[in-house]
Amino acid sequence: MTDDAAYRAQLAYLFDRSAFYREKLGGAGFQAAEAAGGLADIARLPLTEKREIRATATSDNPIGTHLCVAPSEIVRIYSTSGTTGTPSYIPLTAGDLENWLTVSARSYAASGVVAGQRLVSAYNAGPFAAGATLGAFERIGLSHIPAGTGNPERLVRTIEELRPDAAALTPSYAAYLAERFDLAGSSVQRVLVAGEPGGGEPAFRAKLEEGWGARVTEAMGVGDIGVSLFGECEERDGMHLNAGGFVHAELIDPDSGGALELEDGATGELVLTHLRHQAAPLLRFRTRDHVRLRTGPCACGRTSPRLRCIGRTDDMLIVRGVNVFPSAVREVVGGFTPDVSGHILVRPAAAGVKQEPPLPVSVELARGRAGDAALADAIRERLRNVLVVQTQVDLVPWGTLERSEYKSTLVEH
Repeated sequence: MTDDAAYRAQLAYLFDRSAFYREKLGGAGFQAAEAAGGLADIARLPLTEKREIRATATSDNPIGTHLCVAPSEIVRIYSTSGTTGTPSYIPLTAGDLENWLTVSARSYAASGVVAGQRLVSAYNAGPFAAGATLGAFERIGLSHIPAGTGNPERLVRTIEELRPDAAALTPSYAAYLAERFDLAGSSVQRVLVAGEPGGGEPAFRAKLEEGWGARVTEAMGVGDIGVSLFGECEERDGMHLNAGGFVHAELIDPDSGGALELEDGATGELVLTHLRHQAAPLLRFRTRDHVRLRTGPCACGRTSPRLRCIGRTDDMLIVRGVNVFPSAVREVVGGFTPDVSGHILVRPAAAGVKQEPPLPVSVELARGRAGDAALADAIRERLRNVLVVQTQVDLVPWGTLERSEYKSTLVEH
């Protein structure tokens, strides 16, 4: 079945099973799947916001009215806290879970790990959807050692005793371990990072590779849509869309919501649509991930488009009309190693997205380094030249900024 045929079937399924989409699409003037057309017409349909779905959840139906199956058909339920702290639930049927594993296995196999190798993972089985990746490692044929989080000493001991070839964890946890332990001489030759932006930032990646003595590749998923939808091949020139046949990707202008062409170098917000989902399919879902696209040929032979995540649109700050992503600030600051640790924290002076300059940024010094006005001035000047933003750089001692076993906090209001 082609993607267009799968999409038309998914639309018919939504009109038949989803109270949420019958109302939403009907309100937009589409009373039946046939009226919505095919993939070429998808930009005519309204975008789906996560807050819309969350608003339909009740005590009787905590998942929401986009649920399309009976409770007996659900085999797994993940959750995500989002920015409000209120959980939203992600149900899966057996078929949905199988599709997730297929896509995730494609992404991790692209990184170069092969059957017979050992891999240690530091993802917990739940509540977050990243736990679904664990089954993909066995699908590839790896000897999987699930270590989880919460006990870094035990994880390092596992690496020392079982000598895995690869490790899978978030970029934040990988950096945390590299700071605390001597891992450069370990058996790990590949570090597979996912769960947050960072693994593709040149300075941050170089820091991880030095600390682990290993090659770093990144993958990316969107909890509501699927895990490890994108993954780097060994060329490391962006993450390939490995969810072909299961998910359709679009790019939109984050301000207007207008569709953008999928052309080389394009930047915008990633929008995703399920093509073969059963439990709670999503149509034109706004991921809030701001990405840069690559569509040229890749030396690995894969023909799917590639992307790099620039940052989260809902983490973005606007300083005198300039869009500033905290992850971009970290990337620029990372260029000042070995004087800095690479950890930063943006501390907006006011609530909300719009900020007045200078934007306060705490920059952590490297272990044993003493900061001075010249270094702070150099970082401030580089941020101004690269990101076109005026900042107030505060150098703080090593160990001041909090480390995380999951995702780093880059903004503190």
